[in-house]
Amino acid sequence: MTDAAVLYESQDNIATITINRPAKMNALSEGVVAALRGAFRRLQESDDRVAILTSAGTKAFSVGADLRDPPRDPDLWEGIPNVGTDLDKPVIAAVAGYCVGGAYILVQHCDLAVAADNADFFYPEAQIGFCGGLIAGAAARLPHKIAMEFMLTGRHFDAQRAYEVGMVNKVVPVGEHIDAATDYAIILRDSAPLVVSMVKRFVRDTVTPRGPSELQAVARRDLLAVKRSDDQIEGGKAFREKRKPVFKGR
Repeated sequence: MTDAAVLYESQDNIATITINRPAKMNALSEGVVAALRGAFRRLQESDDRVAILTSAGTKAFSVGADLRDPPRDPDLWEGIPNVGTDLDKPVIAAVAGYCVGGAYILVQHCDLAVAADNADFFYPEAQIGFCGGLIAGAAARLPHKIAMEFMLTGRHFDAQRAYEVGMVNKVVPVGEHIDAATDYAIILRDSAPLVVSMVKRFVRDTVTPRGPSELQAVARRDLLAVKRSDDQIEGGKAFREKRKPVFKGR
């Protein structure tokens, strides 16, 4: 395994995106978030039809934001699928071990999720005095009272409870979670891409309301795309050189 913070592997049009910081319990540092953003952009632009999002080892999917190197630029939302990058391809989470705070946000925004039987989901932000707000989407994806319990109490949801309340699609023995996610991935890879992407758009736009922080993140994403574009550089350069700019839509 390489030293890259996030690995991207492609086989038979199925991508596997792996958070690769096992020594740090796969904590979400600024580098990890940037690499996740790059991986999801690569997925969208590639011939891969579906992705599995997982992590190195089975002790922790991720313990959430790295408090020693917290994501600031890019911010956490930029590494979240379907928020930081608009995807018309499905992403399947394969979770083992601890899945804490912002790591649960990653799982929440995947289209399907498989949990190993040692998975432990919890969201302790109310108990430590920090919250980015993206968790609010849980109330649109889970029964209201369950979502409020999860968001506000910091109580641990084991894999079976997560399955019972609809956080994950399947629970399997530890070590089999990636194989189970691959079973789903094969089905989705072999399905009609236009139908899969259409269903994703319809769900995004009509069934799953976006919370305030998510709406702000999406707007920020689009504004940053312009700010970071070659066209903006060209516009400024043309103004200084007193000439007509040549825009290329990049």
